[in-house]
Amino acid sequence: MGRTALIKLRPRRYKKGDLVRVDSVIMHPMHTGLVKDKKTGKIIPAHYINKVEVYYGGELITSIDVNASVSANPFFSFYIKADKKAPLKIVWKDNKGEVTEKTVKIKPH
Repeated sequence: MGRTALIKLRPRRYKKGDLVRVDSVIMHPMHTGLVKDKKTGKIIPAHYINKVEVYYGGELITSIDVNASVSANPFFSFYIKADKKAPLKIVWKDNKGEVTEKTVKIKPH
């Protein structure tokens, strides 16, 4: 099942060598496996993001281990040094094997 994701860069215009804030959100339910469905009374199975990987220019620059206690539609924010024109790709993986990727171009002026 494909998920939607959003990545925003701040500031929008930046020079080579500047620090750029990367804000990312993925639409994901982040079910812990501890909550009952209000209609059926049955436990909602665990379904949550457990790994986030960030690639800049094809190189893994960081990875984040996530657990079920993170809220729905998780928000991740971090900084990168925009030292080259290259794609920035974020990959979210969940405990059911679903993978969502989103890529933006880093283009320092």
